[in-house]
Amino acid sequence: MSQISISTADGPMQVYVAEPAGTPRGAVVVVQEAFGVTPHIQRVCELVAEHGWVAVAPAFFHRAGGPVFEYDDIKSALPVMSTLNKDGIDADLDAVVAYLVARGFDDAHTGIVGFCMGGSVVLHAAATRSLGAAVTFYGGGLAQGRFGFAPGLELAARIQVPWLGLYGDLDQGIPVDDVEQVRVLAAARPVPTDVVRYANGQHGFNCDDRPSVWDPAIAEDARARMFAWFDAHLA
Repeated sequence: MSQISISTADGPMQVYVAEPAGTPRGAVVVVQEAFGVTPHIQRVCELVAEHGWVAVAPAFFHRAGGPVFEYDDIKSALPVMSTLNKDGIDADLDAVVAYLVARGFDDAHTGIVGFCMGGSVVLHAAATRSLGAAVTFYGGGLAQGRFGFAPGLELAARIQVPWLGLYGDLDQGIPVDDVEQVRVLAAARPVPTDVVRYANGQHGFNCDDRPSVWDPAIAEDARARMFAWFDAHLA
């Protein structure tokens, strides 16, 4: 596990990198939550690496110095998150994909997974890029877009890579009706898609550093589905 710096259009960006023990099967970009590249996101990278992929988590807050916030400090995190925009996010994705290409991982062997804020970024990436597979964990902005992205409902109608969406019915920020519309729109695309809803899932159900919302049974199932998705589509 290491921290590296890669060049972007707006200066250097820190990237947390987790390497598998053997020859990599491919690579997975892990997109942070609103709180930065937290220890939880780093552990996600390590788990992905244990399954055989190089995992990279770019610090999308690098323009603000790359801060990481405590999970009970959303008031500090929101102003930094609000500085993100589509052009900057796309530039950062371009930079991290270029880093992976330089390491020998083409689009077909590169996946992307994101959580919360990162889940929204992943849906955008699934509609605009040609990566091998994409997984969204409780990404909002379905009815109204975030960061200058089109609304998630519009993006779902343009998905062009195999995409899996994982949502909780108790998520206060993502209405179930919106999730079901995404399911229908995604299912009409000419690529494999799936939407999984957890009846008792809250926003952040995968984050073991947030005991008020973490659900270990749901998290275990969701992670298993994520790895099965990558196994199936990162050929």
